[in-house]
Amino acid sequence: MIAVEATAGTETGRGVSRGRDAADQRRHQRVRVAVLGRYMLADRREYPCQTEDMSPGGVRLTCAVVGEIGERVVLYLEHIGRIEGVIARHSAGGFAVQLNATPRKRDKIASQLTWLANREILGLPEGRSHERLVPTHTAVTLRVESGREIQARLIDISMSGVAIASSATLPLGAAVTVGSTPGRLVRYFEGGFGVQFLLPLSPDRFHAGMTL
Repeated sequence: MIAVEATAGTETGRGVSRGRDAADQRRHQRVRVAVLGRYMLADRREYPCQTEDMSPGGVRLTCAVVGEIGERVVLYLEHIGRIEGVIARHSAGGFAVQLNATPRKRDKIASQLTWLANREILGLPEGRSHERLVPTHTAVTLRVESGREIQARLIDISMSGVAIASSATLPLGAAVTVGSTPGRLVRYFEGGFGVQFLLPLSPDRFHAGMTL
C-alpha cells in the first residue's frame, strides 16, 4: 500500500525562484496518477488536462496549451477538486504546477492521492464521475497502435470516457482512438470495455448527437 504524506515544508507561491528549483520540485512524495480535469490560465480561458504525477505540493500535467512560467493557474481535477498554484516549469507535452495550499489542504490532498494510488495498485474500477449519456449515433471505428481498425458500438459516453460494446481482445492500458478521440483501455465488463479519454471532452461538445 502507498501512503502519501504532506511534509512540514511549505510552498508560498510568491513566485518561482530559480535557486530553489530542484529542492521544491521534490519536497513532497510524488505518485503517478492519471486524473482528468481542466485548468484556467491568467487570461481566464479554460482547457482540458490530465495529471501525470502529483504530490501535495505540486502536479505535472499533460495539456495542449502551455502558459508562462510563474503564471497563476487554477485547476479542477476529478477526485481532487479545485486547487491553484503557479507554473513552475515546462515539460514534454505540458507543464508542472507548484501548488499554493494551506497545511490542512495539503493533508487533504495527501489523503486523496493515497486513495487514488492504492486504487490503481488494487485494480479497483475507475469510476466515471461525469454524467453519462446514450449517443444518437452508436457505430464507431476504433484504432489501436498497430494500425488495426475495429468496428464497435458505443454504449454510453461521459466527458471523461466511453463504454464500448465489442468482442475485441485488447490489453488493459492499450492506447485506443475512439473515432478521432484518443484514450486508453481501463476496464473490461461483460460484452465490452471502458476507454478513458486522454483529455476530457469540452462541455460544449458533450451532447447526444456528438461524434467522437
